[in-house]
Amino acid sequence: MRWALVGASTIAAEHMLGALRGAGQEVAVVQSTTATRAGEFARAHGIPAFGTDLDLILSDRGIGAVYISSTNEKHHDQALAAIAAGKHVLCEKPLALAVDQAAEMVAAAKAKGVTFATNHHLRCSGSHRTVRDLIAGGRIGRVLSLRLFHAVHLPDHLRGWRIDNAAAGGGVIPDITVHDADVARFLLGEDPVSVVAQMTASGMGQGVEDSVMSVWTMPSGAMVMAHESFTHPCAGSGLEVHGTEGSIFAAGVMTQQPVGEVALVTAKGRDLIPYPAHDLYGQAVQDFLAAVAGQGRPAADGPDGVASLAVALAVRQAARTGARQTVN
Repeated sequence: MRWALVGASTIAAEHMLGALRGAGQEVAVVQSTTATRAGEFARAHGIPAFGTDLDLILSDRGIGAVYISSTNEKHHDQALAAIAAGKHVLCEKPLALAVDQAAEMVAAAKAKGVTFATNHHLRCSGSHRTVRDLIAGGRIGRVLSLRLFHAVHLPDHLRGWRIDNAAAGGGVIPDITVHDADVARFLLGEDPVSVVAQMTASGMGQGVEDSVMSVWTMPSGAMVMAHESFTHPCAGSGLEVHGTEGSIFAAGVMTQQPVGEVALVTAKGRDLIPYPAHDLYGQAVQDFLAAVAGQGRPAADGPDGVASLAVALAVRQAARTGARQTVN
């Protein structure tokens, strides 16, 4: 297919362009609200066309799919426009700034008969898929708890609106907590019921939170503890899953690269578990294209994006109010 990039973003440049082209897709045009930025992006990455008028770009019947990676507050309207134009849509997380907006996007895609997916890259990694298989295969018995630690130091070139613009969807909760919500749902196969949380702003930016800790209750009775931050330069990242018969320790796997170590610890000892080291975004594109062809589902579909957003927003509300929040 021929694709339009909506948003001249870092993630598009560093990850998605290569993934799309590696899958034999043609990136035909890039759209940005700023003509200068769109033009510079197009020239730097060999994209033949660029523009600021999304409706004009979407009117091109030769465009089959759209990848949206603009700032978070734009996702809703841009996705609805692309869906209305009959395009398949792969949208960055969070899908929107409110759950009802995200649900509207999903409903519109279903009514139009186009594929709509959320670009939750972590569930595309070989490490996360291997951890999920270990859990599903009963290797650690019944799951008792999951600990997600995703506290990093946000690089200078990714700051901007993420640390100082609440209206654009800035803050660590819509940026990272929403990812961890999807990870928990993917690994455990269930949705959080309620959350308690605490957040802070340490001074990296203004007007948004840059660190949050939360505890989630799952329907099975398992507990999830999550820690996300923009301000931790040496904390490392990873996840631990603890069960009645053993534990899984996955270090360095909360990343855009196919790296890290997965270890299974049981009464028999500690074993390193191999996993496929494929490109996460390449896998996301392959799964999306298969869904478009009617041969499966996206790695994370629209309802996955709605559910992960609902958890993240419940975490933010719990932190704001100091009260347990039901995930709706």
